[in-house]
Parts: sequence; structure tokens; C-alpha cells
Amino acid sequence: MSLPAEFHAIAKRVNNWGRWGADDEIGTLNLITDAVVRAAAATVRTGRRVPLALPLQQDGVQTGAIPGRVNPVHAMVQINQEIFGPPGGGTVATSDDVVTLGLQCATHWDALAHASHSGRLYNGRPAATITAHAGAEFVGIDKARHIVSRGVLLDVARARGVDRLDGGHAVTPEDLDAAEELAGTRVRAGDIVLVRTGQIQVYLAGDKHAYMYPSPGLSIRTPEWFHARDVAAVANDTLTFEIFPPESNDLWLPVHALDLVEMGMPQGQNWNLEKLSTACGQENRYEFLLSATPEPFTGATGSPVAPVAVL
Repeated sequence: MSLPAEFHAIAKRVNNWGRWGADDEIGTLNLITDAVVRAAAATVRTGRRVPLALPLQQDGVQTGAIPGRVNPVHAMVQINQEIFGPPGGGTVATSDDVVTLGLQCATHWDALAHASHSGRLYNGRPAATITAHAGAEFVGIDKARHIVSRGVLLDVARARGVDRLDGGHAVTPEDLDAAEELAGTRVRAGDIVLVRTGQIQVYLAGDKHAYMYPSPGLSIRTPEWFHARDVAAVANDTLTFEIFPPESNDLWLPVHALDLVEMGMPQGQNWNLEKLSTACGQENRYEFLLSATPEPFTGATGSPVAPVAVL
């Protein structure tokens, strides 16, 4: 089934292919310049640090509904073992462990290679360049290098006067405008935008199935809002990022395709924005220095991240 005309019209308006050259593999992260980072550092006033990651644990957000996204399985392979010197000689002992996990199982960034459409990845690369042997030859998460910039919390739930958006709410550009007004700051080029729906509360309350479905999320109209403001990356507090079930049964994951493939804009999911919402409300400011560099797994289509907002 071909993608509908509406999708192609939006794709044409937000397309960034060739904007930073034919060989570009980081897309909108190019917008995070040295000047942008200096300005981001200047937002720090108190030094208050707010962690935004969920714990990496076996009882995580994954339910098995998404193939391969296994919650972390942790095993100890060495416990208080003296590996140098004579046994029992009083030398230093060490412990080691291993983890098996889906790279997008908890708080993570999607690489630009995570989505394709019409046989293409960002910047026109063939989707066939992702292989079982090497993973993503182009636009993998390892190309992201470092993600540090000004973060802006767009607290859509608070702007609408609710603690959590209902499961059928598709976040619109008008919602983002209202949250921007609440934040009292204009989203600008190179910013990382965090969109709070409050949906993570469902998982934190112990219902991982209801956390996944139904879920509020970004609508197909939002990529143009981010493109107009030259946003570097977007993350939110849901499993699916965009509204799920989708706005149209004929078009699944359109926001993924527009953000990652057309715009070249990384997106993040399962970010815990509850403490940040409280902190921003207490300080009456919604901008901060955000450090959110993914683990550089070579050829990966996504990666865990432990973001920290510094106010």
C-alpha cells in the first residue's frame, strides 16, 4: 500500500535531504553549534540536576508486544573474585556483570536509521544498507556523537490544565503553541524539545499494558512545527512517541517517517518528565541545559540514554 498524498505533501515541506550535504548522517543535530551550546550553558542558574531516565530493569516497560524489545536481563559473571596474585592472598577482588537488552527497551533515542519509507532512509540512503551482519551502515546511532543543547519542556498536559492527557489525545501544533506560551520562551534553532503528556504516570503506577495502549502522542501535524523552528531533537514520555492507535488506520507511524527519514531529526521515547515538570513549575522556567548523549553502539538503530536536565 502506498503512502497517502497527505503524507507526501508534508514530507516535501519538511524534507532536509541535502541541506547539510550529500554525505550528512546527523541531520538536525547539525543545528547544535558551539554558539548554541554556549547559550544553553548560560541557562543554568541553580545547578539543580533532574534525571530523566527510567531504571534499566527486568520488569521494565516492554510487554513483549514489540518483537525484540526485551527488557534488560542482568547476570553476574564474577563476584568478589581475586583475579591477580595468589588465591587468598588478600589482593583486590572485583565483580563483573553482563546485560542483554533491547537498545530501545527503556529511555532511548531513535537513530535516523530506525525508520525508512519507500525504500529510503534519511538523506536518500537505501534502506537496504541496514543488514543483519553490520546493522546500519549509514545514519546509525553511533553517528550522533554528542547531544548537549538547550532543552525546553513543552508541558502540554499542564498547559491544558490536566495532570495527564487522555489516551486518545493527538498533540497538535496548537497544543505546542500553548505549552510554549506556558514556558515563557520561544523554541529556537538547535533546541531539544521535551513534550510532556503525563502518560509515563501509567507505567510508574504499575500498568505497563495501559501505558502502551491507548496512548497520547504527537500528531502528523507536529513535524512541520518542529521544522519551522529548526528543532534539533524531540523526546517525550510515551512508548510510541506518536499517538497510538494512529490517527488513521491507513497510515501507521507517519511521525516516525517524517521526523527520522524526511527531516533527519532524532526522537526519544520513555523519558520520565514528571520530576522535571515539577521542578520547572516550582522555578517558573522551562529552559535548561540538557545532556543526553546516547551510548555509541556501532550500527545500531537506537540506543539507551540517561538524560539529565540542569537548571
